[in-house]
Amino acid sequence: MKEILDGVTSSQAASRPVASVHTIWELLLHIEAWEHVAIGAISGIAMPKPMPDEQNFPKVNAADESTFAAAKTILFETNEKLAAAIEKFDPARLEDTVPGRSYDFYHLFHGMTQHALYHAGQVALLKKAIPATA
Repeated sequence: MKEILDGVTSSQAASRPVASVHTIWELLLHIEAWEHVAIGAISGIAMPKPMPDEQNFPKVNAADESTFAAAKTILFETNEKLAAAIEKFDPARLEDTVPGRSYDFYHLFHGMTQHALYHAGQVALLKKAIPATA
């Protein structure tokens, strides 16, 4: 994701080059939101079902460079925390049911990876769709 986001400005990340789809920035916030609740689930906090819209795709309120930089930093820090939590996770718990869900931690961890990669692909496509003058 860091490589994909290289060179993307806050105005580009907040732009909507493809009508009716989420922006790059919205996708970053969405990935971080799900990684955050996954970390909570590892600690025993039930994952919300369904995830409230305002948490699932948080709104971008201030589209400036410092706010975008902060959003990226939070995403990467949350990702590192999730990776560390998975690394420390007791393999004996992999078949335990995730709090608030009907599947186990093995599926959650694979699903989180697939989720982030899926949206990283969307971000890459959106980056290509942004006009050079944006």
